[in-house]
Amino acid sequence: MYQKSEKGWLKHLDFTIIDFVCLELAYFLAYCIRNGFGNPLENRLYRSMVLILFSLEIIVLFFCNTLKNVLKRGLYKELLITFQHDCLVIGLSVFYLFVFQLGNAYSRIVLFLTWLLYFVMSYVTRVIWKRWLHSLRTLEKKKTSLIIITTTSYLDVVLGNIKNNNYSKFFVAGIGVIDGDMVGKEIDGVPVVASAATIVDYVCREWVDEVLVNVPGQEPFCDALINQLLEMGVTVHLRLEKVMKLTGQKQSVEKLGSYTVLTTSINMATAKEMFFKRAMDIVGGIVGCVIAGVLYVIVGPLIYIKSPGPIIFSQKRVGKGGKVFKVYKFRSMYLDAEERKKELMEKNRVSDGLMFKLDYDPRIIGSEKGAGKGIGNFIRKYSIDEFPQFWNVLKGDMSLVGTRPPTLDEWEKYELHHRARLSIRPGITGLWQVSGRSGITDFEEVVALDRKYITEWKFGLDLKILVKTLLVVVGQRGAL
Repeated sequence: MYQKSEKGWLKHLDFTIIDFVCLELAYFLAYCIRNGFGNPLENRLYRSMVLILFSLEIIVLFFCNTLKNVLKRGLYKELLITFQHDCLVIGLSVFYLFVFQLGNAYSRIVLFLTWLLYFVMSYVTRVIWKRWLHSLRTLEKKKTSLIIITTTSYLDVVLGNIKNNNYSKFFVAGIGVIDGDMVGKEIDGVPVVASAATIVDYVCREWVDEVLVNVPGQEPFCDALINQLLEMGVTVHLRLEKVMKLTGQKQSVEKLGSYTVLTTSINMATAKEMFFKRAMDIVGGIVGCVIAGVLYVIVGPLIYIKSPGPIIFSQKRVGKGGKVFKVYKFRSMYLDAEERKKELMEKNRVSDGLMFKLDYDPRIIGSEKGAGKGIGNFIRKYSIDEFPQFWNVLKGDMSLVGTRPPTLDEWEKYELHHRARLSIRPGITGLWQVSGRSGITDFEEVVALDRKYITEWKFGLDLKILVKTLLVVVGQRGAL
């Protein structure tokens, strides 16, 4: 699914939410310092200031764009811009109180302490969050991965555009030359990764988010090549010299570098839609992590007593665009589960091996008591094992709602149309989970439901799936 370019404060949603939290927390602390431990919401004036500060924060972020290049700023520059930002917010608050003649009823000490605490908290949290992001992954890896498909006669033009930073929002992972065999060569630091015969397989197996098709106008086009890329859920940018019939669900005309391109994707999301989706992920991730911490204290000892070893289990999974990440779960299986999987493969309910499901899995902790019994089956039945994945959601590896990420061995068996499942961030829950949950054993049915979710995605659909997920889990509890 293609996300239209974001600008300003929407691009740095994580910093925006951090600033909101710091501002409101500073306001409540300032009130408590001045008036003792009370509730400012009980006073009409102070209650209205909660909303005023929230609105002023948005105005400053939107019109002053104080988060521009936030990830590239040093400590001193960050200090200056944070100071400027906080002064603007509090200054506008003073202006509001003056215009509406509310200054005499509002404590100047609360106002000053709000500014001071907000400045300290926002600066410290910004610095900590930036360092964490840099340590988590390099900025290069955060960019959208782009493959450029071109011809030998157009290589100079393509590389010239790369040098001129026309693709600065992308990480150019490589070039596919469709009229010659140049695989393995490197041109100005950019590797040639595929030919016409191998480009589809390369995009399917590697971390590729989008493809730019940039060839001379007289070059004959292979419609099948473009349609195969679209079948995988990859976003395709086609330079507008020749328009062809494509199978993508959504199309738009836009600028990419110096070119006007026809962008075709399985679906397209606006910056506003992605803002709300990511905001929901962050809020849900925070709440989920808190609950996971409580559950760790409760179920952790039960897991350890029955099966000594780590409480949290990590496993490599394949995420958006084929990018590998570690998913976290409460361990519900014995430590030798992966080794025993090969022995049990013949009992797999999904015959093609693209998923692994058993009617009775002896690897689950406590399963020797019988099918569906034991601590392992209990935490799996009520999805308790999934709660550590809220950390993956908070990190950005996953979303609350999406498609389930496959294991590495499942990913290797994928055909082209299966890859469309990974055109979005994987999720803790999804459409196929609430449409049959573990009862679905036909992987093609799973793919069809995932594709339906992606092509029909709207923010409201995520809310609907989350509600259905809760009803499914609660319904299981009621069935006891």
